[in-house]
Amino acid sequence: MADNKQQLQIEIKPEVAQGVYSNMVLITHSSNEVILDFVSMMPGMPKANVASRVVMVPEHAKRLLFALQDNIAKYEAQFGKIELKNQPSGPRTIAPFEINKGEA
Repeated sequence: MADNKQQLQIEIKPEVAQGVYSNMVLITHSSNEVILDFVSMMPGMPKANVASRVVMVPEHAKRLLFALQDNIAKYEAQFGKIELKNQPSGPRTIAPFEINKGEA
């Protein structure tokens, strides 16, 4: 029986490989997509900038959730429990975003 699996080749451009620093993420959604805005917030600065935005369908967002859970479990097994300081207990829920219509 022939193996018809194709191997996916993924390339990463040098400017993307450097990554983007983020210390906060804002998550919003509509019925068709989940939007993750990765924010870089610097101490003492009154303004934060969105460093990168990722838009995905809800099914991929759920796969991302499972992948993150799996990777955090593996990280903690190897390096110890990640302690969260100054965090409210339990998940936070943010209402779905509304598209604001600009006024002239």
